[in-house]
Amino acid sequence: MVKKLHSVLTIAGTDPSGGAGIQADLKTFQELETYGMSVITSVVAQNTTGVQAVEHLSLDMLEAQLVSVFSDMPLHACKTGMIASVDMLEVVQTYLRKCQGPIVIDPVMVATSGDVLIDEAARNYLRDKVLPLSAVVTPNIPEASYLTEKDIESYDDMKQAAEIIVHEFGARAALVKGGHLTGEAKDFLYDGETMHEFTAERIHTNNTHGTGCTYAAAITAHLGRGKELYEAVRLGKYFVTEAIRDSFDIGAGSGPTNHFATRHLEAVGKSL
Repeated sequence: MVKKLHSVLTIAGTDPSGGAGIQADLKTFQELETYGMSVITSVVAQNTTGVQAVEHLSLDMLEAQLVSVFSDMPLHACKTGMIASVDMLEVVQTYLRKCQGPIVIDPVMVATSGDVLIDEAARNYLRDKVLPLSAVVTPNIPEASYLTEKDIESYDDMKQAAEIIVHEFGARAALVKGGHLTGEAKDFLYDGETMHEFTAERIHTNNTHGTGCTYAAAITAHLGRGKELYEAVRLGKYFVTEAIRDSFDIGAGSGPTNHFATRHLEAVGKSL
């Protein structure tokens, strides 16, 4: 019997060290039994210590990749990551409108170092034209702060940011992730009516490279498999938590998460 295929697409930048970006997305898609596809926006030289160089693909090459995928493949969900300029966002949003399934916008705008990766014009275009296309937007605290232009220092601030992203920017839902605060790892999902809370123990490790990409990709995979948003986020939170718990201590900086950590749980009889 032929197994039903759930195909999902990521549109993002690369990470040659394999912990974040396109590479993390594809690993996550594979682990969650979806057929992963990718469109590269920028080639990034980075590793566990940070970003060393970035080269953006031409608009022609970006669009050629999008045409290749959208003209030939079914898409049960789409995800975006690093999209650096207004020109790139204009091209991408045209094709996102053709995605047959839910769209997850991971607004990669602020580096771990605190450096802003996109300018105000690109941020504004993302807010005005791209966020309204999304099933869910998944900013961490620095990204949510840059999007809303408000300081976020508490759980109440996180909730307010989620509400702004939905009611003022037009996203269908917003997941504001609290990894940058202290205490439990608490995230808030607002769907326009209900504020849901997802809490996990905070795992004390330096190996968190690629967690945002991995979390958003896991949500995308579950949405692509037909899960409702709440359940997709719950399962995505579980996936990234276990990937951090069983992370890899490699490289000179912040090591990567372990994208096949859940296999070990299944091997010993644990389940979702």
